[in-house]
Amino acid sequence: MLAGAASLALAGHAYADTTLKLVEVITSPDRTATLKTLVKEYEDANPGVNVEITSLPWGQAFEKFATMVSAGQTPDVVEMPDTWLTLYANNGALESLEPYLKDWDATENLNARALEFARSAGNEAYMLPYGFYLRAMFYNKKLFKEAGVTEVPKTLEDFREAAKKVSALPGKSGYCLRGGPGGLNGWVMFGAAAAGSNDFFTKDGKSTFDSDGWVKGLKYLTDLYKEGLAPKDSLNWGFNEIVAGFYSGTCAMLDQDPDALIAISSRMKAEDFGITTMPKGPSGKAFPTIGYAGWSMFKSSEHKDEAWKLISHLESKDANLTWNKRIGALPIYKGAESDPFFASDQFKGWFAELSDPDVHPTVMPTHLEEFAFFKDSLVIRTSQEALLGRITPEELGKQWADYLTPAQQKWMATNP
Repeated sequence: MLAGAASLALAGHAYADTTLKLVEVITSPDRTATLKTLVKEYEDANPGVNVEITSLPWGQAFEKFATMVSAGQTPDVVEMPDTWLTLYANNGALESLEPYLKDWDATENLNARALEFARSAGNEAYMLPYGFYLRAMFYNKKLFKEAGVTEVPKTLEDFREAAKKVSALPGKSGYCLRGGPGGLNGWVMFGAAAAGSNDFFTKDGKSTFDSDGWVKGLKYLTDLYKEGLAPKDSLNWGFNEIVAGFYSGTCAMLDQDPDALIAISSRMKAEDFGITTMPKGPSGKAFPTIGYAGWSMFKSSEHKDEAWKLISHLESKDANLTWNKRIGALPIYKGAESDPFFASDQFKGWFAELSDPDVHPTVMPTHLEEFAFFKDSLVIRTSQEALLGRITPEELGKQWADYLTPAQQKWMATNP
């Protein structure tokens, strides 16, 4: 009896000492607060399991997290951006979620896009998305009126003309350019619009970034900056800076995902701004980027069952709706668009894009394990050089193509 009691005590003590390490990488005070609330619900439902949250600033998250992993400081659960997924999945660092999804009663209620993106690395679910980020164009109605912009821009020409008019106002700029971390989306959307295509590669695996059409788009964006149609310091702007630039009235147009609504709607009256589709190019088409992020489990975790319970709680329908309402992403569950919150006027711009046959949501080439470094390091450095006039748009496109072509051809060789 004494031995049995001691055994139970030891077992209880071991369970009580269970600590799950979770790393979030797309951080803001509001997001972290919401995450802590949801994690607290999990802890309350699982006595003895504690979750230790590490929050990395997004601007340095890629490098900081890579350093953690290389030092053996891997978490149990990590917030996984789409652009990192293939890198860590191909390195064998992530646990497959397929066995868990097979037995999870919520799997059948996930929309098809959620499962498609979950399996984007080798057709195996190494991450479960929590939401989708689709770009649309915010515009400041008051600045438009003051500058004499009478029509909401629909084309690249309209966009440029509106930017020029607003930039003629003292201390104002037309476009909130994202020249720092996360800036690739803008280059891709304007490049694809100018090219009339969102194909990143030819059939033989050559990057299209150095093609005439894409280079025209790269030049379009560098010219906007050089001609003063974007704030001078936007060269280094990331997410927080471009959103602040918009709601402060510094610049009149901003391309962003629904997550920008959190800060904007709390600082601007609903009647003072609008949301519309991204401008269309000469082909009459627009190519807003669509991205996603979710939760992954590291293979090195010693507490996989508890880690999955944490992921499944964060991804449960009620928690997922709460999370996406706070962070401004589109939910992963079927029928979520009928929720009163997502059926509001503020989300019409994104649903208008999804229903427009000439708007083609663009998924980045995240299947390449080299893409994370490309997006979070190479693109920032080289695009800033182009904005400053140190290299030409043609040279910019060539540098990107020279990096991505061998990456794509290597992938094609192993994925016939």
